[in-house]
Amino acid sequence: MSDNTDNKNNNDTELTIKGGANTRMIVIGRPPKEKLNMPEQMAVLPIWDTVLFPGCVVTLTVTRPSTKVILDKAGHEHALLAVALQTQAADNAQAAHSFDQVHHCAVAGRVVKIINMGEGAQIVVIHGLERIQLLEPVPQPDGSLVCRVSKIKDSRLSAQQKEKLPALVSSLRDAAVDFFSRLEPAQPELCNSIRSSSDDVFSVNYIANNMQAPPEKKYEILAANNTFIRAEMLLELVNSGIEFLKVKDDIQNKARTDLDKRQREAMLMQLSRTIQNELGDNPQKSIIEKFKEKALSKKWPQEVAEAFDRELDKFAMLNSNAAEYGMTQNYLDTLVSLPWGEYSDDNHDLNRAEEILNSEHYGLEKVKERIVEHLAVLKLKGDLKSPILCLYGPPGVGKTSLGKSIAQALGRKYVRVSLGGMHDEAEIRGHRRTYIGSMPGRIIEGIRNAGTANPVFILDEIDKVSSDFHGDPASALLEVLDPEQNSAFHDNFLDLDFDLSKVLFIATANNIGSISTPLLDRMELIPVDGYLLEEKVQIALKHLLPKEMENHGLKPDAFSISADVLAYVISKYTRESGVRTLDKVLATLCRKVALRVAKEQEVPAQLSCQDVRQMLGIEKFDHDIWHDDLRAGVVTGLAWTAVGGEILFVECARSAGSGKMTLTGNLGDVMKESAILALEYVRSNAESFGLVDVDFDKTNFHIHVPEGAVPKDGPSAGVTMVTAIVSALTGRRVRKRLAMTGEITLRGMVIPVGGITEKILAAKRAGITEIILCKQNKKDLDEIKKEYVDGLTFHLVDRISEVIDIALEK
Repeated sequence: MSDNTDNKNNNDTELTIKGGANTRMIVIGRPPKEKLNMPEQMAVLPIWDTVLFPGCVVTLTVTRPSTKVILDKAGHEHALLAVALQTQAADNAQAAHSFDQVHHCAVAGRVVKIINMGEGAQIVVIHGLERIQLLEPVPQPDGSLVCRVSKIKDSRLSAQQKEKLPALVSSLRDAAVDFFSRLEPAQPELCNSIRSSSDDVFSVNYIANNMQAPPEKKYEILAANNTFIRAEMLLELVNSGIEFLKVKDDIQNKARTDLDKRQREAMLMQLSRTIQNELGDNPQKSIIEKFKEKALSKKWPQEVAEAFDRELDKFAMLNSNAAEYGMTQNYLDTLVSLPWGEYSDDNHDLNRAEEILNSEHYGLEKVKERIVEHLAVLKLKGDLKSPILCLYGPPGVGKTSLGKSIAQALGRKYVRVSLGGMHDEAEIRGHRRTYIGSMPGRIIEGIRNAGTANPVFILDEIDKVSSDFHGDPASALLEVLDPEQNSAFHDNFLDLDFDLSKVLFIATANNIGSISTPLLDRMELIPVDGYLLEEKVQIALKHLLPKEMENHGLKPDAFSISADVLAYVISKYTRESGVRTLDKVLATLCRKVALRVAKEQEVPAQLSCQDVRQMLGIEKFDHDIWHDDLRAGVVTGLAWTAVGGEILFVECARSAGSGKMTLTGNLGDVMKESAILALEYVRSNAESFGLVDVDFDKTNFHIHVPEGAVPKDGPSAGVTMVTAIVSALTGRRVRKRLAMTGEITLRGMVIPVGGITEKILAAKRAGITEIILCKQNKKDLDEIKKEYVDGLTFHLVDRISEVIDIALEK
């Protein structure tokens, strides 16, 4: 559609009509100004892509049959039509036939010219006369839209609007000239017409008629009440158009500048490569030759060789300034650096392996036995899928350092990856190469650093893997730790399968309860229990103390320390299942001795308990020892913590009241439920406990677990709380040096609990001699070494009544 309107100095309107290869210019006389003799009804000509304003001319290209029917019905040129904008509900491909499909503020227009263009197309020139209101439709036999109409009169301008209108229109003319002059191609004739117009009303309509804006926006201006409001709305529209064109020009100028800069750089780089080729010094060529040289020694599968050749060809064609250049070079470097099919030879000397494991780790017999079994099968079979081992236990028992000993015993490379706090799945599977800064995952990176495809790979702290919106690393580990799948591990960066089946993965964890069930199912769980006092003494004498003396520059004969003094240090200055804190304490002793040696002061040849107390300060731990002054209502329980087992005292007091129960000691929800369960069981079985005279509705109970600053939770205190309540009500004390652990039910059953080994070690440290356990925990006792349970008597029960009979004095 084109639209050209004359000005007061131009008596003709020129229409340039292009059709096919021919261009025709038709000159029509300027439509005369006329006063509209308003008919009662008019045929409606719906248009969808523009708005006609009074005093202006619009040219329409008519191809829709429904519109031709309207023109034919008008009958001739100079006929009057109501030109109305279709609503959004109307289909642009068809003319509107419904009163609701056109806007009701329209313009009465005179048909100036109808030109047949051939192939069914017509050019229609319409001159807008006045604004009219479409009142209601008049039914027609042919279904065309005819409406009753009336003129729309502008609202009267206020005095202030009359005063401001000339300045407003002047600003509008300037802005419109600025806008139309920025368009491409420029429209100088349109700008001249705007400048030369002195009629304010015509200027507003003329600018609005020629403005490039959405039809709905132009319709809002047409429907405004008076010229002043239309001028304000139009000025805002023109100014926003100017700002848009300014931003567009800035973007195009910047893009053109950047393009010119890149073209110049590309030309210079091409020139530089040409010069380097002539001189025989092309860095890219030398990089490609190094890649090819490394590839010759690789024993990779066919698909890897094809991927390498494909990427190398792409790399040879890349400009060194291209963003993909560094990415492709990094990928090729990763491919040639990985040990495809390269394995280190395993040492099958079982005696040597046992000697190494025993010399570097005291205890841990089950783990050592499992590793030697693996070596034995590997020696006999020659090829074996490596198992996935998971060493779990409290901190400081040597789970991570055990991996180094295993690698040394097998003669393999050692790799360690810490999974603690890892929350991004890409850390395991790698990033896709479409991302800037992409790299392989930690698994492939560890294999590359090892230089062999069968290292001992330590996945440290696997229980501390977290997940968030970045993904779930634990799920990504499922493929890594599945012996049936990891022979074709797919890394996103490589986008190729890598064989991990020969890698000996060893995971470590403190608490297997936080590991997902599918991941646990893929691993062989091996508990690494805490050490006895005697074992810690031997570890300190054979490993820790010599290491710390060497680290602190002390000669082997600088001082010595006896087993008894070490036992004192362990029991009074450490509180753990492992030996990490003990190592720190021994390091403190070595620093104190090193200070005296540096000052040339006398150092005792053998440190006594008094010397240790002087160097380390006051004793830190002594409260986990059984007390002989326990009264009725106080029971010793056993608990599991992240640093090993502990004993805890459960205290119960009764008083007159209203049946209220108070729980203190920073107890968790599970422990509170155990207390409620214990009291309800005692109430319902009061007769069997000899508590017929106790009125529970008039008795208050207070259960307290000392050390209120330490949070406590878990079901293991169930039997302890029942015993404490019965002891407080009957006045019968608990037998000396007796502790217990177990969960309870309302039916009076005792349920097995976990952490038995750690709890037994804690009981033995505290001087306990008798322990009450659930019968179903007997399987845990059978797995504990005999020296752990020497001097202990176990009472295995399955009902609470048995616990009361054993625990309370007669």
